[in-house]
Amino acid sequence: MEARMATAAVLVLLALVHVVPEACRAERFVVGDAARWTWGYNYTDWVIRKGPFFQDDSLVFTYDPPNATTHAHSVYMMRNLADYQSCNLKTAKLVAGVTEGAGAGFEFVLKKRKMHYFVCGERQGLHCTAGQMKFIVKPKSSVCRD
Repeated sequence: MEARMATAAVLVLLALVHVVPEACRAERFVVGDAARWTWGYNYTDWVIRKGPFFQDDSLVFTYDPPNATTHAHSVYMMRNLADYQSCNLKTAKLVAGVTEGAGAGFEFVLKKRKMHYFVCGERQGLHCTAGQMKFIVKPKSSVCRD
């Protein structure tokens, strides 16, 4: 009887080992889903629909390189909330240039549990101010989703 209980306990533990890592894996999110990283899309709503985000999740920015019919896009990380709100690019850090969103896109891994302020810096910040190409993400520390 004890041997059966021990075997059953081991089987339950093995089943949990296979289930738990699946629920605790980091995820990849294409920013904007099918719309991708583009002018005029509401990324704040996208963050609300897709969140919460966790450390080690990836945000994938996909956009076409500039050509005769496509405006250039980029991805900048803003230093703070004030710069984000005003789309002040003076101290922003370029994390993906105009060609890096092509193909499979540019992948940004949320390594730190801090506010991440993303904007498009093209057209001297016009894409950020008028085109709604901006959003904030603060990943949670645990990657285990509910």
